[in-house]
Amino acid sequence: MKNKKTLILVESAIFLGLAIALSFVKIIKMPWGGSVTLLSMLPVALISIRHGVKWGLPVAFLYSAVHFFTDLGEVMTWSLTPAVFTGMIFLDYLAAFSVLGLAGVFRRKGFEGQCLGVALAVTLRFASHFLSGIILWGEFAAYYDWSQGSVPLYSLIYNGAYMFPEIIFTTIGAVVLLKAPYVRKLFTVSLPSPNSAE
Repeated sequence: MKNKKTLILVESAIFLGLAIALSFVKIIKMPWGGSVTLLSMLPVALISIRHGVKWGLPVAFLYSAVHFFTDLGEVMTWSLTPAVFTGMIFLDYLAAFSVLGLAGVFRRKGFEGQCLGVALAVTLRFASHFLSGIILWGEFAAYYDWSQGSVPLYSLIYNGAYMFPEIIFTTIGAVVLLKAPYVRKLFTVSLPSPNSAE
């Protein structure tokens, strides 16, 4: 049992490191913020699929913390009020990235459930950014003609511009990867016996 936990910890650390490294590979960087990365969310989602939400959520939380501290230098130049700064930490970092740990919620449903879990997790990340855009950043809607002064439209376009490609690429990446025969063996979840406590 101890060896199994050690193995999961090592796998989690490797996948977390991979996710962080991939987050620096920006395929598209939006001029107003946000970027499309090289499947950076997928390794975190895969830990949740492989070992369950109880492991996925802590790894995703650590991923969110790393993102926050990586961006902190730039964020500190924005002259934010304490309320907006606190809200941003929660909605744009902690909640937005921690929900990736929910990717394994349907892992026992096989390939389709695992892909659905990934799509759900990355869509929840978008939802967190979308709410943040409305609650914290809505005042900027007036500065962009494409928002027509509508705060929800501003948040949808602003966050959707990078999050929709991320959702599509991550889901496709999960489908392709989880379909590969060798990888499929690693992510096939056996149902626990009635006496086991998973």
